[in-house]
Amino acid sequence: MRYFVSIGGASGSIYGIRLLQELNKTGHEVHLVVSEGAKTIIQHETKYTYNVVKTTAHVVYDNDNLYAGPASGSFLLDGMIVIPCSMKTLSAIAHGFGDTLTSRAASCCLKEGRKLILVPRETPLDLPGIKNMLMAKESGAIIIPAMPAFYHKPERIEDLVDFIVGKIFDQLGLKHSLFKRWK
Repeated sequence: MRYFVSIGGASGSIYGIRLLQELNKTGHEVHLVVSEGAKTIIQHETKYTYNVVKTTAHVVYDNDNLYAGPASGSFLLDGMIVIPCSMKTLSAIAHGFGDTLTSRAASCCLKEGRKLILVPRETPLDLPGIKNMLMAKESGAIIIPAMPAFYHKPERIEDLVDFIVGKIFDQLGLKHSLFKRWK
């Protein structure tokens, strides 16, 4: 299987990094794009650098490269995950404004009926953000806000991050043991 991960310029880049780490364990092909803003946020919020993060993908693209494979509907993907998804990128996706590789590839996923998972990381939400989530959902996107649960009794920040990554794996149909399920 082939997955396209986009790490966007919102707080919470650790979600995207952790997703990459776990996807690599599955043996599936992972493609990656990291926005310019995310490159700075990764360094500010985590112990990682962009140069380390990009080594976790099989193929890495620049977000301004609209000639890259994922910018075409004929490029086969089994799923795309924008994690974290900034409100700017959410708006571009919801309105079909394909000005970056991320937003263009997301449009291709929607038009081709492929899995598109958006992980917005913003709080509080304003009305335009809520409306953009609704538009994206109505277009076929799966919205997984970075809102971890607590029924699995997390003890570390990593447990909270793994919960969200596990929910993404659930949507992709991938088996995992990233959190304890409700019984």
